[in-house]
Amino acid sequence: MLPFDVILFDVGQVLLTNGWDTPERARILEQFGLDRETFEARHLAPYRAWEVGAISVEAYLNATVFYEPRSFSHKEFFSAMCSRSLPLPNGALGILAELAASNKYMLGALNNEARETNQYRFETFGLSRYFKVALSSCYLGLRKPDAAFFQRALDILDRPPQRILFIDDRADNAAAAAEAGMKALVFTGADQLQRDLVNLGVM
Repeated sequence: MLPFDVILFDVGQVLLTNGWDTPERARILEQFGLDRETFEARHLAPYRAWEVGAISVEAYLNATVFYEPRSFSHKEFFSAMCSRSLPLPNGALGILAELAASNKYMLGALNNEARETNQYRFETFGLSRYFKVALSSCYLGLRKPDAAFFQRALDILDRPPQRILFIDDRADNAAAAAEAGMKALVFTGADQLQRDLVNLGVM
């Protein structure tokens, strides 16, 4: 008997770089000549709404960037945002591909991500061909590490929590998953994850 039925991956800092975290935002704001302090003051509330699917990317950008006329378009700015998404050095993309090739587990995403960037990342980096389920904050309407987020994921999967393995780079997210009954691993690099998966009998 396999040790798990389902293996769920965070995306940012596990498979890919964070798409729109503080360093990525700083780079793009500098590129477009925007004041970082002003942007960050306007960013948090609409970003949280965008990340749980409550507003569109256009509404998010209107609140943070296009509240006054600009010399560039929404499309140009969003394209620049997407350009910060890259394969993570020493990330788990190769492990994900190996697990998918084994055809032993249901693989999925369990991540905080806005709808438009989520779709871009899944399509651009081929995650859609590996994942059978996308339990992303933009679809669930909740965010990690809220307990309700993990409970909703469990309700959708309809599997015993102990039959689910979750991999995340943040200890607080892993702890919340463990509290919900899942087996959780904190990702620190592909080599360590490979060893952990071998020790668990996954690979």
